[in-house]
Amino acid sequence: MATAPTKPTSPVKTEKKSASGIFATLTIPICIAVAIIIFIVILGDASHYEGGDVDKGHPTDMFGTVHRGGVIVPFIMSYLLIVITFSIERFVVIGKASGTGNVDSFVRKIQSFLNAGNIDGASSECDKQKGSVANVIKSGLKKYREMEAEVGMDVDQKTLAIQKDIEEATALEMPMLEQNLTVIATLVSIGTLTGLLGTVVGMIKAFSALATSGAPDTTALSTAISEALINTALGISTSAISIIMYNVFTSKIDKLTYAIDETGFSIVQTFAASHKGS
Repeated sequence: MATAPTKPTSPVKTEKKSASGIFATLTIPICIAVAIIIFIVILGDASHYEGGDVDKGHPTDMFGTVHRGGVIVPFIMSYLLIVITFSIERFVVIGKASGTGNVDSFVRKIQSFLNAGNIDGASSECDKQKGSVANVIKSGLKKYREMEAEVGMDVDQKTLAIQKDIEEATALEMPMLEQNLTVIATLVSIGTLTGLLGTVVGMIKAFSALATSGAPDTTALSTAISEALINTALGISTSAISIIMYNVFTSKIDKLTYAIDETGFSIVQTFAASHKGS
């Protein structure tokens, strides 16, 4: 019984995966460094405090208020920068994977060519579209042509070979779209937890100062608590943005996967119908 050969891993895909890994490795420490610089140089500038006293003066604007949140703030800010950077990177990657035109329109054109039995036309349309979806479909169409010339296999075996080729091509393309999404998903939880940590640390300092002052100062206590809650606000905001971006990207990837599955099914069914009884 003849079997379809296993498709080797493309060196281009390996190179892209390596580049994406390097991007992630460099982006995270750079974002942390940038956040620390912003916290110290911009937010910690004396102009944001009464009398220019960063240590004892009251904040005069939002920058100073955020700076009062403490050492946890730059880490939460780095999370936000990481989410923004990886979101831009994923938009670019998924945009390229979609190709030059609308994916739904592309799928309809391919199905129209298949219904007309114009495999060459469908392959040419893939060349125009480009991207991961077109690459997978073109691989299936190429296998379609190979199976038409194959004489040592029956129709069911040929159909299975085409289906397997499409699945293997999908397995090569799809992981590239999901790469780095784990970073965004992780920040959904870490953002909130780090914000709560900053708040707890700030509350501990506030009540410790209250205990050692001898006389309760409600104004100072309220100010300290509000500053401690800045961490929670920043953490929740970062997590909210992370959740939104993660859902946006998974939705886009699901749409591309569905387009591949739908068109791949059409290719297999077209081949089975046109070679039935042969």
